[in-house]
Amino acid sequence: MEISGKTRVVALLGWPVGHSLSPRMHNAAFERMGLDYCYVTFPVRPELLGDAVKAVRALDLAGVNVTVPHKENVMPYLDRVDEEASFIGAVNTVVNKNGKLTGFNTDGRGFMRSLEEKAIEVKGKNILIIGTGGAARAISYYLCQEASKVFLFDIDTGKAEKLVRDLLSVGMTVYVPQSLDIAKGMDIIINATPLGLKESDSLPIDINLIYPPLIVVDLIYKETPLLREAKKKGCKTLNGMGMLLWQGVFAFELWTGEMPPVDVMQKALLEGLG
Repeated sequence: MEISGKTRVVALLGWPVGHSLSPRMHNAAFERMGLDYCYVTFPVRPELLGDAVKAVRALDLAGVNVTVPHKENVMPYLDRVDEEASFIGAVNTVVNKNGKLTGFNTDGRGFMRSLEEKAIEVKGKNILIIGTGGAARAISYYLCQEASKVFLFDIDTGKAEKLVRDLLSVGMTVYVPQSLDIAKGMDIIINATPLGLKESDSLPIDINLIYPPLIVVDLIYKETPLLREAKKKGCKTLNGMGMLLWQGVFAFELWTGEMPPVDVMQKALLEGLG
């Protein structure tokens, strides 16, 4: 697609951003739909985040995605943060409307849509989330509304207990187990830790606690050692690729007001991963 003086720009703010697949995914969708937009990446040092947000207004960008380490720190620089993102405590999508910046978080909705796509039912299920960082906050906000029981485990018990308090404050019920032995009574286990990004990482849970018909989900968007071991045991598994795709779909819709071609974005992501 030809870039002109009328082209609207969307960007990714993060540090680093060179590895991101978002430009490939969004530009493929813009081109297919014939929208005069382009998506670029801006590596923003943490100490320059405030200046970068000012630039979104000054340059009249249509909006931005925000990734690590800026998802939490960007919030004070915005004019408004929607209720969901406020609870999660992180923003991954910003929309610029007439110089007013509104922050959203599409990770939770993206995750739920990825489960639905794979016919993974959460209503009435017992679910264990391992890790209580930003990703866990995003997905627990939705899971607590549908699951029978949600358990949060983190080696940092203070961090887990804070998330529990936050969920309780908005009328949701969640539990902190004493150990991962609770896995024996679960229907779904979700790894929301970084363990698995590297092949040398230890497993986030003892594989002997995993057995069918348990469903094992990893938010990392590749097949991790945990997922491989769970598959060997005969468990249904899901990686974070669908979440990555659908959070992008919902961000695209926020910027443009139009639903993108999901198949085109998915194909671009898969090609980017090789």
